[in-house]
Amino acid sequence: MGYRQLTQSQRYQIFAYLETGISQRKIAKAIGVHSSTISREIKRNGLTSGYAPEQAQSASDQRRRTAWKVTKRLPSLIRWVTDQLMDEWSPQQISGFMANANGVCVSHQWIYALIWDDKKHGGTLWKRLRLPRQRRYQRQLAKRAGLGKIPHRVGIEQRPAKVEERRHIGHWEGDTVLKGHKESGLVTLVERRSGYLLAARLPTITATRTAQAMTRLLAPRRGAVHSITLDNGSEFAEHRKVAKAVSAKTYFCDPYRSCQRGTNENTNGLIRQYFPKGTDFRKVTNAELRSVVNKLNDRPRKRLGYRTPAQVFLGEYLGALETAGAALTS
Repeated sequence: MGYRQLTQSQRYQIFAYLETGISQRKIAKAIGVHSSTISREIKRNGLTSGYAPEQAQSASDQRRRTAWKVTKRLPSLIRWVTDQLMDEWSPQQISGFMANANGVCVSHQWIYALIWDDKKHGGTLWKRLRLPRQRRYQRQLAKRAGLGKIPHRVGIEQRPAKVEERRHIGHWEGDTVLKGHKESGLVTLVERRSGYLLAARLPTITATRTAQAMTRLLAPRRGAVHSITLDNGSEFAEHRKVAKAVSAKTYFCDPYRSCQRGTNENTNGLIRQYFPKGTDFRKVTNAELRSVVNKLNDRPRKRLGYRTPAQVFLGEYLGALETAGAALTS
């Protein structure tokens, strides 16, 4: 197993496992890295008081920054920016992330200039820029039929007003990403404050399978699940089973008002960049889906002050990031 840089998500996982007393070898196996990676991580980034994922990430970022000559646009800097563009980061995200790290800074205009210069010389970086997406105003015909098939449906108007404020983690939005008329798909759950994504494949679309997948995703995080706001599709008909399993309340949007689940809708749009319409999710592997989910969770967001969804959700959930109750934009 070759060495790769640890992600923010993995650092928070290391912190959680260390707190429970699990051995470094078992931690390495759990997060999919070599045991020497865990040992090196703790030696290089640990503190005298223990391991802190926030400080570990900052220390790692600092080492990477100091490897660059700050007075020049060195090839190493260009390579790093290019790598992030290839990973579907936007120029604004790259620039904001670097500024937030208090190190080498470049403007997003400079990154766009790099992209167009690359295109002029036959490069393909420009193809990584996101294309504008047309807004969808109506759900599929299948979703229209689903409204009357949801027993014990509670409308969004009864959801507590504090959910709208996004001051604390624990409030989720859910929907499905489908192929055709429910031939196969994904169920997606996005935490409103952080934008943290969970997703599972649905080789066939039924209310029972959807409820089982949602429970499987949310149960390990039940301490950070207080409410779930769902689309009106009939695949969510067994929502009460999920609510009972994770001790949460479920609410449903008004018909054809996807903007009431804006965080989830936007995230599903990002997922479609990797799995465009027509994708047969029966042929998508769990590993491929995990890769996309991790990529989106480890991408910095402007509204989070250029933190990542994983950094905010896992940090606040585990108590390593003391920002709960505060605005996240810088």
